Amino acid sequence: MTNYPVNMDVHPDVEAFFDEDTNTISYIVKDPGSDACAIVDSVMDIDYAAGRISYDHADAMIARVQERGLRLDWILETHVHADHLSAAPYIQEKLGGRIGIGEKILVVQEVFGKIFNEGTEFQRDGSQFDRLFKDGDTYELGGMTCFAMHTPGHTPACMTHVMGDAAFVGDTLFMPDGGSARADFPGGDAGTLYDSIQKVLSLPDEMRLFMCHDYGPNGREIRWETTVAEEKAHNIHVGGGRTKEEFVKFRTERDATLGMPRLILPSLQVNMRAGEIPTDPDGRPMLKLPINAL
Repeated sequence: MTNYPVNMDVHPDVEAFFDEDTNTISYIVKDPGSDACAIVDSVMDIDYAAGRISYDHADAMIARVQERGLRLDWILETHVHADHLSAAPYIQEKLGGRIGIGEKILVVQEVFGKIFNEGTEFQRDGSQFDRLFKDGDTYELGGMTCFAMHTPGHTPACMTHVMGDAAFVGDTLFMPDGGSARADFPGGDAGTLYDSIQKVLSLPDEMRLFMCHDYGPNGREIRWETTVAEEKAHNIHVGGGRTKEEFVKFRTERDATLGMPRLILPSLQVNMRAGEIPTDPDGRPMLKLPINAL
């Protein structure tokens, strides 16, 4: 059993928003005892070919928060996403709230600051975010005490956020028939990912787990909620007692066959800045295209 401050008696209301373009699931999480809420893993829309940004997905979440009369306290990122762009600053401007991510964002900023040849004006100290979470850090959402678990492997900064009987695992796990996320990005590691998954699976069997992505394996409908017990029993990559050695061999071989995510280059540039779009020396929004860097 985990040593984290788990409270299975608190049952937050979780509302999911699926982004079909990136297969991302974002969440509004409401404290059951107040009007306080958090948004987890928001999405900013991008037409990459046209170089156009829009906010339909974020606007739908903003409208829902306003419709329900909620107060947004937190805008949480489970990690620096490589497959979608965060809408955190746009949402913060409309609704307030604090933007939070794992403290290892500094590692990500250092690695990708070099890849994108960012100058000294790009701060690599995490100061773009309002809160940098360490493993085991607690925070309040209304009357609910939540906590962050450091679950690296997919990226160095991955955090699982636990709110009552609900845990938001980012890309550390997929649904049982989806398995696990890749571990071959800079700073990723398959053995570390296995250890992080075991940390998540040490939570109570009844803990609700909410995914950041689902791709509908074998044509099934999109799903995003499961439990620790279901993952331990049925996850096709780590369930049923698969050993660390078996997982690392499988994950390494599988990752070697995967192409880069379609939106990895714009996503990393934006997300390591807490959702802000970088600008050129004249202040115009501008993204870079590093050649042969990934």
